[in-house]
Amino acid sequence: MAIIGVDDAAQIRELFSQRLTRDVTLVHYTQRESRIVVPGVVPCATCRDNLQLLEELVALGDRLYLEVHDFKAEADVAAKAGIDKIPATVVRGADGGERAWFFGVPAGYEFTTLLEDILEVGGDGSQLSEKNAAALAGLQGDVHIQVFVTPTCPYCPAAVRAGHALAFVSERVIADMVMATEFPQVAQRYGVMAVPKVVINETRSFEGAVPEDLFVAQVVAAASGAQASPSVGGAGSTR
Repeated sequence: MAIIGVDDAAQIRELFSQRLTRDVTLVHYTQRESRIVVPGVVPCATCRDNLQLLEELVALGDRLYLEVHDFKAEADVAAKAGIDKIPATVVRGADGGERAWFFGVPAGYEFTTLLEDILEVGGDGSQLSEKNAAALAGLQGDVHIQVFVTPTCPYCPAAVRAGHALAFVSERVIADMVMATEFPQVAQRYGVMAVPKVVINETRSFEGAVPEDLFVAQVVAAASGAQASPSVGGAGSTR
């Protein structure tokens, strides 16, 4: 059974045909199904659905491609990419950069985030303000952004898109969407009690969707090694 409905597929196909002017590759790390049960190895519960979703999606765009890697069989490739959990997908543009990641199935509200990422990289270009683009150009260090989400959180896509938008602009930024429901141990490690929760460089965090200027200010501060402020909050976090 198809994951993307007929009507949605038609709309997405039309969207891609109108707005994709450059090639986009979705690089996906998964676990191939096997009939052999290996003791101590837990199968990936969502990998099958994630791969099917991506296969259906790339079939809707002539400039959209899918590159699939097996997390176990190609462990060296996964390690080089810094993959420590699956399913994992990165949106790669013409520049070859792999900095905007989805850990977990980009389902629910996050499916729209994936579509918007593809359109940004493949045609629309960055929508960041000139001021914030300039701030990113002057980053003094590398930044790792993790945005914890759930599929039913309506406020989460804005936070993920904000992080990904920065990653598309700056080679010093890597931004991850982390589906908290698929990686509960990771969410627990970072004390995720509400979503979206944004963690930057392990040193600062905030909940909710915040304005672009504030998001960029937090990234710039993290890159410079500045002390985290006591509390930064945004609108619309979901508990």
